[in-house]
Amino acid sequence: MKREALLDAAESVLFEHGTQALTLAAVADRAGVSKGGLLYHFPTKEALVKAMVARVIEEFDGLIASYDDGAPGSYTRAYVEATFEILGGEARAYRRWSAITAAAADPEQAEPLNEAMRRWHGRDPGDDPDPGAAQVVRLAAEGLWEVVSHAPELYDGEQLAALKRRLLALLP
Repeated sequence: MKREALLDAAESVLFEHGTQALTLAAVADRAGVSKGGLLYHFPTKEALVKAMVARVIEEFDGLIASYDDGAPGSYTRAYVEATFEILGGEARAYRRWSAITAAAADPEQAEPLNEAMRRWHGRDPGDDPDPGAAQVVRLAAEGLWEVVSHAPELYDGEQLAALKRRLLALLP
């Protein structure tokens, strides 16, 4: 079994049943592997949570980088594009929610995600033509991600596309 499939199984357990249900046995059962097979990749629950958090950060950083062409204001546009790409994929939309939930019980586990948030939202606005608008747009995208993570049925694809267009239109 591949590491990514085990992380997918852990996210599913968390999303469907909450933090109290996240056990190595439950993840192994969901993934259809022996507990030993899971332990080969993740020797502890903490290692599993750490990997979930790292995957969320790496995925989002990679998406931003793929959209950011370095032009003035492109970081915020890339942030919006990356957010909506994630929101368009149901499994990925709840990834961050699951990682945050799993890490919340342990400040040390949550720190990498906290650091990423500081980096994503604390950027020097010097390259944005309108730093205030850029900040508002990133925060709105962040809030939308949070809402969709908890209630994915609220917005269909057409509504998400309209919201994306509106947010991008707020940028110079």
